[in-house]
Amino acid sequence: MTYSIIIQLIVSGLALGFIYALVAIEYTLIFNSTGLLNFSHDKFIMLGAYIFAAQFLMRMGTNPVVGVLATVLTMFIFGVLVATGIFNPLRNMTSPIFAVMGTVFLGRILNELARIIWGATLFTVPGFLKGTVKLGDIVITVANITVIVVSIAIVILLQLFFNFTKTGKAMRCVQQNKTAATLMGINVTRNINLTIALSAAICAAIGIMVIPLFTVDLTIANMIGLKGFAAGVFGSFGYLPGAILGGVVIGILENLSTLVIPTLYKDCVAFVLLIACLLIRPTGLLGHRKK
Repeated sequence: MTYSIIIQLIVSGLALGFIYALVAIEYTLIFNSTGLLNFSHDKFIMLGAYIFAAQFLMRMGTNPVVGVLATVLTMFIFGVLVATGIFNPLRNMTSPIFAVMGTVFLGRILNELARIIWGATLFTVPGFLKGTVKLGDIVITVANITVIVVSIAIVILLQLFFNFTKTGKAMRCVQQNKTAATLMGINVTRNINLTIALSAAICAAIGIMVIPLFTVDLTIANMIGLKGFAAGVFGSFGYLPGAILGGVVIGILENLSTLVIPTLYKDCVAFVLLIACLLIRPTGLLGHRKK
């Protein structure tokens, strides 16, 4: 076993880890702003992948850069509609079960709409983020490099937005205490709409980035959504740095596990870590730092 293979496994694991981290961040954003969990999260990612690949690239022949921007904007608007029609009304219900059922059924609706509009046949996007970069004996795919760079950029931009803009600070206030935010003159409903729209836009970015890694079909994000949730709990649910750490650790360990177990079973790693975390440290790796 040469060091180059281990490095390649770490790099590809890091790329997947950032995908899981972004999913965990989206769970965190919506949970902190509304107190609800979006159980249709994987369908948001699937929808972003289909809008970009099936609609803008294949049907309309749009330039990939323009397609990325159009997809993110489309999902942002879609997020506002979902927040207005589902999340804001349901968050005020007496029981959270209404919100749970609402997001579950939303996921089913999105799945069937994608089936009706684009069909259920799986496909790939030839030439999109293909190719490799060779550094000595180490071969890294362009897709993995793109995922790592874009994910880091998204995380940095989110931190800058939440810490240095008036809107971002208002969103943080809403996440911490909705009643106090209302008393300070912050429009809670509008901020929740913006949070979920931002979440949907990042889901679009995730959907686009996983296209070269997986076959595009109706189940493209099923496992990603589950592992992203596991990453959030493992790192520290509701805490952004914890979500990032949890995703990266799970992604790397998952890939390195193939050195000692059959590749077929590597998907179990995330869930084994999740169960172990719940049994040993329910607050997550960074639970003691959560504010």
